[in-house]
Amino acid sequence: MADSGPAAPSNRMWCSIPERLQLHGAMLALQFGYAGFHVVSRAALNMGISKLVFPVYRNIIALLLLLPFAYFLEKKERPAITLNFLVQFFLLALVGITANQGFYLLGLDNTSPTFASAIQNSVPAITFLMAAILRIEQVRLNRKDGVAKVLGTIFCVAGASVITLYQGPVIYSPSPPLLTSNTSPSYVSRLGEANGKSWALGCFYLICHCLSWSGWLVLQAPIIKKYPARLSVTSYTCFFGLIQFMIIALIFERSAQAWIFHSGEEVFTIFYAGVVASGIAFAVQIWCIDRGGPVFVAVYQPVQTLVVAIMASIALGEEFFLGGIIGAVLIIIGLYLVLWGKSEERKFAKENLLIQSTVEHNSSSSSNNNNRNASHNNKMSLTQPLLPPSTESV
Repeated sequence: MADSGPAAPSNRMWCSIPERLQLHGAMLALQFGYAGFHVVSRAALNMGISKLVFPVYRNIIALLLLLPFAYFLEKKERPAITLNFLVQFFLLALVGITANQGFYLLGLDNTSPTFASAIQNSVPAITFLMAAILRIEQVRLNRKDGVAKVLGTIFCVAGASVITLYQGPVIYSPSPPLLTSNTSPSYVSRLGEANGKSWALGCFYLICHCLSWSGWLVLQAPIIKKYPARLSVTSYTCFFGLIQFMIIALIFERSAQAWIFHSGEEVFTIFYAGVVASGIAFAVQIWCIDRGGPVFVAVYQPVQTLVVAIMASIALGEEFFLGGIIGAVLIIIGLYLVLWGKSEERKFAKENLLIQSTVEHNSSSSSNNNNRNASHNNKMSLTQPLLPPSTESV
């Protein structure tokens, strides 16, 4: 009872905040969390953490966080598991965990956190393109929403191409970084080789990362319809992704030292990735999607790119190139075009549904009136034959 006193005012204070402000605050915190993950992951690679061991530990932590919530919160709505579901979860893990995280780390190792975050802005457009090819999404070029989605996809592809193929001059060169390393992005030659790094290859890996992420989102949709327990789907996916990464790491990572933590900084980066970027971020994102909708969540993505740029500049001494800035702007414009198109499409669908329901209501009312008239006429027809013919004509 002693603890209930201080807790109650804090709960009342939180409840007194309008939900819209709560959502904006949660989304800003989420973007800062993801931005920190980009910088922390780069710092981990600079420290020499294995690109295969890092995701193994990350997914172990994420799975341990997700399992209790999935088990207790979805007991009633979780369908029985079958071999067919297990195969689908395995494929989801292959695309959404193994390929997604693997390509991300390979791309980040050859580029920088800012450009990794900038290219990720293209995921909504790529997802729309995949869904359109698979006939999951309809493209109507005779409407403004369809044109906006197509233009947005073109802008995103153009932006990713500019980031990959064009360097341009240095726009901003920061002061010496807080975390120094001879593998810092400032020392990586764009479109060439330096210290075994290739910017063009890194951008190619990041594009593959975005393709994997989009493919994961598209493949999830039909599975969740059959297996509506979202946390359980994520837990199964995380479990199979962990198994896949462990097998790959045991085959290709022969050094036993790669599995040992050598400093507190390495432990921090792994825990940050597992707890903040996977566990907490997933819970916050689910809540924001439920309260604000997917469009509201997606429009905050470019904020992450800005925060990453500032963090990476301070912590890693990352330089800003003209090509990267132009590419990021094109991708962000494309993102908003796609999201605006999706928003307009939903409005159009709601208006059509409202019109359809109104028509059905009017037709049902008309039908009821006709039925009443018919019933009245039937009652009259029972008495009319009993009347003389002269009366009927009057």
